[in-house]
Amino acid sequence: MNKPRIWGRANSVNVQKVLWCCEELRLEFERTDAGMQFGKVDTPEYRAMNPNGRIPTLEDGDVILWESHSILRYLAMRQIERQAGPEGRRLYPEGAATRARVERWLDWTLSTVQPAERNLFWGMVRTPPEQRDMVAIRAAAEASGAAWHILDSHLAHGLPFLEGENLTLADIALGAYVRRWFGVEVEERPELPRLHAWYDRLNQRPGYRRYVAPPMT
Repeated sequence: MNKPRIWGRANSVNVQKVLWCCEELRLEFERTDAGMQFGKVDTPEYRAMNPNGRIPTLEDGDVILWESHSILRYLAMRQIERQAGPEGRRLYPEGAATRARVERWLDWTLSTVQPAERNLFWGMVRTPPEQRDMVAIRAAAEASGAAWHILDSHLAHGLPFLEGENLTLADIALGAYVRRWFGVEVEERPELPRLHAWYDRLNQRPGYRRYVAPPMT
């Protein structure tokens, strides 16, 4: 059986989510660099798979998917359907209420965290110092801090992960972004001890260390 193929460069936060998810699922895969300096995303062949011209894109036999969170869900459900191990049910637990609580964090990542942190990451990591828009960066840092304060408050439940004892897709989606929050210099960074403790727990996972924790570029 052919391995799923993931199209996308390894320093993309949206690709990192998928790679880390594969590690948690013990799923072997192949990856092809695409996007930014690697190109490929504007070719007719790639656009036939992903008309957005973005990354990641997943090829799994006849299944072709784009949008990172849809890919996360698919990979977990794929393992559940194939009865390939217990990891899928842990990452994407069944039951309407339980699954909805995981789903809300995937939506919140896209609606709140990603827009808040975009100018912070791009301004501090991918923009030369002399070209930085510090007004936009400070505004992004403030918005990001407000979002992470919400998560810090949620973690007052005292459990190790966002929705309980087990790591879920919620932790994967937000864990990829919290790496950026703690990886850039932020003036007057708010004290968020529960968030930091959760981040430390993620760093203990081999998949996180391998795919998310490396230096940001």
